[in-house]
Amino acid sequence: MRPSRRTVPAALAAAALALAGCTDTEGKELGTAGRPSESADPAVVATVAAPPATAVLGADGAADLAAQTSATFFTDAEVVVLASEADALRGASAAFALGVPVLLDGPATTAELERLGARSVLVVGEVSDPAGGVEVVDAPQDDAALAELVGASAPVEPVAPDGAVAAVVALDPGEPALLAAADPAPAAESSSPADGEGGESAPATEAGAATAPATGDPAGQASGEGAGPADGTAPGSEPTGPGEDTTEDDGEDSGAELPATERPDPAASDVVVMTTGDPAQAAAVANARTAGARVQTVPGGDPRATSTTVQETAANEPGVVVGLGAPFGDPGTLEWRTRTAATGTELPGGGQLVLPGKTYVALYGSPVTSALGVLGEQGPEATVERARAHAAPYEALTDTTVVPALEIISTVASAGPGDDGNYSRERPVEELRPLVDLAHQQGLYVVLDLQPGRTDFVTQARRYEELLAMPNVGLALDPEWRLGPDEVHMRQIGQVDVAEVNQVVTYLADLTRDRALPQKLLVLHQFQVRMIPGVDTVDQSRSELAVLIHADGQGGQGAKQGTWATLRANAPSVPWWGWKNFYDEDVPMLTPEQTMQVQPVPNFISYQ
Repeated sequence: MRPSRRTVPAALAAAALALAGCTDTEGKELGTAGRPSESADPAVVATVAAPPATAVLGADGAADLAAQTSATFFTDAEVVVLASEADALRGASAAFALGVPVLLDGPATTAELERLGARSVLVVGEVSDPAGGVEVVDAPQDDAALAELVGASAPVEPVAPDGAVAAVVALDPGEPALLAAADPAPAAESSSPADGEGGESAPATEAGAATAPATGDPAGQASGEGAGPADGTAPGSEPTGPGEDTTEDDGEDSGAELPATERPDPAASDVVVMTTGDPAQAAAVANARTAGARVQTVPGGDPRATSTTVQETAANEPGVVVGLGAPFGDPGTLEWRTRTAATGTELPGGGQLVLPGKTYVALYGSPVTSALGVLGEQGPEATVERARAHAAPYEALTDTTVVPALEIISTVASAGPGDDGNYSRERPVEELRPLVDLAHQQGLYVVLDLQPGRTDFVTQARRYEELLAMPNVGLALDPEWRLGPDEVHMRQIGQVDVAEVNQVVTYLADLTRDRALPQKLLVLHQFQVRMIPGVDTVDQSRSELAVLIHADGQGGQGAKQGTWATLRANAPSVPWWGWKNFYDEDVPMLTPEQTMQVQPVPNFISYQ
């Protein structure tokens, strides 16, 4: 641990601070350090920079992440705040008030101090002795004295651990406040906003907005939020930062002084830093804000996850994004997810992820005939209303969002080869579009079902690309009707190798990414293991899609449950599952209450 240093006693420090507004015998106004202001050294200003491209800072610990953000947003800084992890919030808010980077005690500290060219270090808490010959100024233990030293407001408001990032995001550069962690409540459990994957963003400002404006943002000043001096200097003095070290220690003066600082002009106002809200990211967030970056809380690391994160991203219109922590993936993933969220387009049920958090209840069939299912037993408007009526009873049975849906048979297995010889009748896009458009307007999800015969699934999927380019349209593969070169329907149950399924995954995921579309549902129909050999190895690496296996067993409930269990045991890696209720073939057909008792609870329920 760093040895204690001799510093100015509290009484002397208070007296020195009290002299700030007085005049000497010659009538010269004294600066905040107790020196004639005309002889004060010029204020030092850290040099800030904007990262050139989207990045993910994936450091595991708070200290490494603080060092990474310092390296990302600061070119150099003569004054640096160094804090222990226990005092991270206090150190982060002090650094924000001074307009300098904050580092936390750790293995990367010395190298980053050297890179910054630091000459003076304000130490908050117990840390290892900084190397490299920097001048060390111990921070006062008294909060009011530290607030005075850095030009922040007092008294200090204690911040609960799960509110640490939000408190830093809410700091006002015009009136910075000193923050400190609250003592943990006895026997109380705290949870970080990052704990809930895909959960709603925690408010990040006192006004409830989850995105902090760029430091010195004129728009923020015009609205009355975060308005500060026009020159960007921190309040309390001009420039900010008194010269005396006022730590209470052994009563002896080491002579160490903290140089006066000015807040740098924001250089990263086009940058949005995304944080999960993990308290360990508080210091990193302070560094980003000091450089002028805006900050957005994305609890699960995916800006597509909720309506809140989607709309915040769209409002931010980020040019460059920096993600804090591994949940944001690699830079390429963060870039396309952000680009998608920035469209502001949402799926039925909210957000841009089809799963988790939603339960789909669908009608199955063709809009041109009643012979293939209940979807075709009425016109488009009545079909939409019937889908809603089927979905309504499920709303009281789940805490997820219930989304009415349509599964439209787009290519139909045929007894004859047809003109193209593939034993599949492809419905024209213009025949399907009226119902698809109506579903889009009315907030229903749509799945296009393919029965390809002797052709392959990718070839047929491409025929419907203009419909698949709609945000609410997914795809279903029905391998029962996938034939070999010499096969015809009804003589065997078809099958498709997982390699062909993966070709569809690649095609549909690329389409979704390239067009900045919300996540799409890819349904794999199955009632026998042999229908998709190797299904458990289906490519689930593409988060543009959610792959769901739909169990199509029919008949007695004992047999259906057996099929369900067999299919699930064959594909343990697939998290999403669908269940089909047959009006005529099931004995009996399950009620909504009984359907929701199936374990695990189905994510997609269709009626045929």
